[in-house]
Amino acid sequence: MMEKMKGRDVYLIDGARTPFLKARSKPGTLSASDLAVQVGRELLARQPFSPTDLGEVVIGCVMPSPEEANIARIIALRLGCGKAVPAWTVQRNCASGMQAIDSAMKDILTGRHDLVLAGGTEAMSRAPLLYNESMVNWLAGLWSSKNFVDKLKQIIKFRPRYLAPVISLLKGLTDPIVNLSMGQTAENLAYRFGITREEMDLFSLESHRRIALAQDNHLLNEVLPVFSTTGEYFVEDDGVRRDTTLEKLASLKPIFDKKFGNVTAGNSSQVTDGAALVLLASKEAVLKYKLPVLARIIDTEWAGVDPAEMGLGPVYSTTQLLKRCQLQREDIDYWEINEAFAAQVLGCLAAWEDDEYCRENLGLPSAFGKIDPNRLNIDGGAVALGHPVGASGARIILHLAHVLKRENAKRGVATICIGGGQGGAMLIENMSEVRS
Repeated sequence: MMEKMKGRDVYLIDGARTPFLKARSKPGTLSASDLAVQVGRELLARQPFSPTDLGEVVIGCVMPSPEEANIARIIALRLGCGKAVPAWTVQRNCASGMQAIDSAMKDILTGRHDLVLAGGTEAMSRAPLLYNESMVNWLAGLWSSKNFVDKLKQIIKFRPRYLAPVISLLKGLTDPIVNLSMGQTAENLAYRFGITREEMDLFSLESHRRIALAQDNHLLNEVLPVFSTTGEYFVEDDGVRRDTTLEKLASLKPIFDKKFGNVTAGNSSQVTDGAALVLLASKEAVLKYKLPVLARIIDTEWAGVDPAEMGLGPVYSTTQLLKRCQLQREDIDYWEINEAFAAQVLGCLAAWEDDEYCRENLGLPSAFGKIDPNRLNIDGGAVALGHPVGASGARIILHLAHVLKRENAKRGVATICIGGGQGGAMLIENMSEVRS
């Protein structure tokens, strides 16, 4: 088995995603499983194999609805994979989609499977409102009352404040260890590296410009339309603000540190619904089904960082990944860094360019160096697209594979920061064909 494992490669043969749909003050019309099923159905329909030929389905999702327990299994069954194909759900916060692909990759490497559907999905607009602890305790007392008198005594104990909901989305975007929201951790990076409000807004403006340009030039071919049961349809990412300007961005107020901060809704990623799926295959499956190959997955790295500076996760995971693969910054042709916040991406770039930081924290003799902005997120990123947390890790990997093919480039790194103080990075390689 070990010899077989050493000789196996893992290929990304195809992939697709939904349009990323901005949450607009009410639950979206499509659930997380709806989004994944719609994109997965078309993705599988264009393959020369049957959904029942898959070895497993692995899906990342952070906040499935109460009707979507083990959402991967629900998706697999709705896609017609059959009852014999196992499916499981992973959760690594913002990198859940990347974790799903990494987990699927390892199952192919070990020879357990030859074909796997992996990726992530999220309907952030459907994040539930929860009862607070006082309301839960009051209801427990009511339900445990044995007779009418006891129930009446419990009823008169009710207070209107018990109805105040717990907003699960805000809870999920707050780190309980350091008691900071993700936006506050971005403010920490801005302060540490001296990132100005203007720099954040300029970065955000460029993200919107690049996404709009990519849409106009049909460079987002991985996006498939989705349709709701209410008759609505969505054909492209709808959070892109084509009319935004530096002046409009500058007019927005800080939202995480209202008095001294610089992180605004305009230079942060949006709350969004979306799904991104990929098909992974072994060399044996590629040859058996005569599959086209989009990319080869070379390696993945995960790293932990201070939760109060969680946005620096990509610096650690990427540096460790390249060190293990004996590669330098110059060996990477294109980069995708998920744009949780403009300050977060700019903080990573500043850390890599800082001699002292790289020596003390990364074990490098000097600065990692400057990443060419013309090779980073060349078609924009999450500030303009949105960041459906379960899906973003899969989106950046899939899009990077398309960028490498389009630009006839060899290697790329997709990397993402993770709430709770982690970073994930995946190294992929452009492949035109696989021969026996």
